[in-house]
Amino acid sequence: MGVSKSNLSRLALVGKRSLTIGQDGTCNRHYTGAAILADVPVGIGKNQMKDWESTIVGPHATLREAMETIDRTGIQAVLVVDTRRRLLGVLTDGDTRRGLLSGLGMSTEVKRVMHSTPTCVNVGDSPNSILGIMRSTGLHHLPIVDADRTVVGLAVINDYLATPHRDNWVVIMAGGLGSRLQELTRDVPKPMLNVGTRPLLETIIRSYADQGFHRFYLAVNYKAEQIEAHFGDGHALGVDIRYLREEQRMGTAGALSLLPERPTSPFIVTNADLLTKQNYGVMIDGHVESGAQATMAVRHYEMQVPFGVVRANDDIIECIEEKPVQHFVVNAGIYVLSPQTLDLVPRDQFFDMPNLLGSMLQANMMARTHQIDGYWLDIGRMPDYERANLEFHEVFQ
Repeated sequence: MGVSKSNLSRLALVGKRSLTIGQDGTCNRHYTGAAILADVPVGIGKNQMKDWESTIVGPHATLREAMETIDRTGIQAVLVVDTRRRLLGVLTDGDTRRGLLSGLGMSTEVKRVMHSTPTCVNVGDSPNSILGIMRSTGLHHLPIVDADRTVVGLAVINDYLATPHRDNWVVIMAGGLGSRLQELTRDVPKPMLNVGTRPLLETIIRSYADQGFHRFYLAVNYKAEQIEAHFGDGHALGVDIRYLREEQRMGTAGALSLLPERPTSPFIVTNADLLTKQNYGVMIDGHVESGAQATMAVRHYEMQVPFGVVRANDDIIECIEEKPVQHFVVNAGIYVLSPQTLDLVPRDQFFDMPNLLGSMLQANMMARTHQIDGYWLDIGRMPDYERANLEFHEVFQ
């Protein structure tokens, strides 16, 4: 089914498939040699149905067309959208059968039968949150919409119940002294301090393993024997753990030069003192889709000035701002790097991650940020350690 150029109101291409929605509400799919992604947010993640656009129909599509779409996709629902791809409703195969049993014909438009106020989830909702909504409502398919109710994906329950298998390496920098924790780290390396019921580093590894990551490199130095004795080869946790043994302090990136081989896909680098609840797969997917060579996780950080701030010009007061709050974007200590970035890491030298990012920018490589909003705690000081133990059972059990 074709559509004239003047009738096009929205065009989105994913891979080499294009979808156009005409002013009359009909959907037209084309296959071209182009590979453009227009107006589709990056980073929704692998949990959503990959070919979700095939479930889209316009409001004037017939029940016959809707049933053909349901049969073709294997998903027991279609998404009904307007010419700007904003969600109008959802039609399930059950809705269609009930409509036909009530006397409606196969030529009836779907807008007469669809649910016009369907349950939706938002871009950025965590997989756990989406799965919770599915379980509480009994729904197996949820449209993913943005702030304008534009459909950007479809969440399917089977994708959320299955743990993906990810071959991306996870490199954890666990060689630091932990000197700010004073007496606690005199005999125990900071990654091995108990937080809750187990060592901090074990919780970090488990959080990645739960999301399908299985190959880990631990960069170790200070009291490395304790770390190696506890984790061994990772068999007890169902993962593969190998060690990068630093003979000297090498910073937050220098140990990457000790990798025995070059990874074939982007890999994660993280610190061993971070307690987080994040979707690491979404971060990797966004990195790959963006074409960047490095992705840095960042957070919004607020700091309140405890005084009134005076703004003056030539000693004339212009305004007084009482205890203003300043806003910053800060490094969250989690990175995704593409393999070619390893060419910039010097061998056996102290080298921090900011040094690597600076070298990348000089080499005209792309580095991007990835906003994280879930639980995040950098255990660098005693109050942080105490807070981690207080919150552990609520957040990680």
